[in-house]
Amino acid sequence: MEWIESIRKAICYIEENITEDLSIEEIADRVNISPFYFQKGFGMLCGYSLSEYIKNRRLALAGSDVLSTDEKIIDIAIKYGYDSPDSFTKAFTRFHGVTPSAVRKKGAMVKSFVALRIKFSLEGGYIMDYKIVEKDEFKVIGVSKKFKYDSAFMEVPSFWNDHISQGNLKDICGMYGINIDEEMGGNEFEYIIAEDYSKEKEGMEGYIVKTIPKFTWAIFPCYGPSPTSIQEINKKIFSEWLPNEKEYSIAAGYNIEMYTDPSQYKKGTLDENYYSEVWIPVKKN
Repeated sequence: MEWIESIRKAICYIEENITEDLSIEEIADRVNISPFYFQKGFGMLCGYSLSEYIKNRRLALAGSDVLSTDEKIIDIAIKYGYDSPDSFTKAFTRFHGVTPSAVRKKGAMVKSFVALRIKFSLEGGYIMDYKIVEKDEFKVIGVSKKFKYDSAFMEVPSFWNDHISQGNLKDICGMYGINIDEEMGGNEFEYIIAEDYSKEKEGMEGYIVKTIPKFTWAIFPCYGPSPTSIQEINKKIFSEWLPNEKEYSIAAGYNIEMYTDPSQYKKGTLDENYYSEVWIPVKKN
């Protein structure tokens, strides 16, 4: 329950300070979770990135202010963190579908975006398989890119698509998708499409060698078409396993997805029996 309670406290803190300059680091610090796993867990549980949630809440409240008060548009813009009328009008129009002046002068409708509420309900009841494995450090080789947390949901799949479409699977097979934020803070992380290190591939242009430290890993098996099955397991880790796990907690800013060879399955990664894994580094409480 501690994980869910931390998210609930974070939502309360955001609502109480919605017009202030909120940073991911500050919010995560308030609830004693690293920014790395706070952002990942928030998105898994709530369905929005943290910054997207804050932006939508501010624009919804701004719409209410434009509709029901006599405040100047520029004052409302500044109140909710916009430094110019133009940037506010563009964001407002994207969210509400109408301009602030249309709301004020023509009585156009605005959209609501209600604050999240965490409810405790009786869910689960299924067996979630996992194993705890100690692994020595190991090396991988692959292609690396940094992503912002806010845009990673769309950009990481594009990164994979580019790697595949450019024919790079013949060089790096894509056995791993590795998410690294060693500082467990900030707004970005490193993502590596990788395979196990081999000396003959070291030095290939555009590829890096990375050492994954020794950790104790919680390993969760996934069966079914990718990426759907692995996305579902990730969500269950944060919504079911972490809130109820008493013996282990997250140890470091690493998250690894391991993919088996698609050629071994009739329908490749879309096969109903396709096997993959999620690895989370853990420590005993």
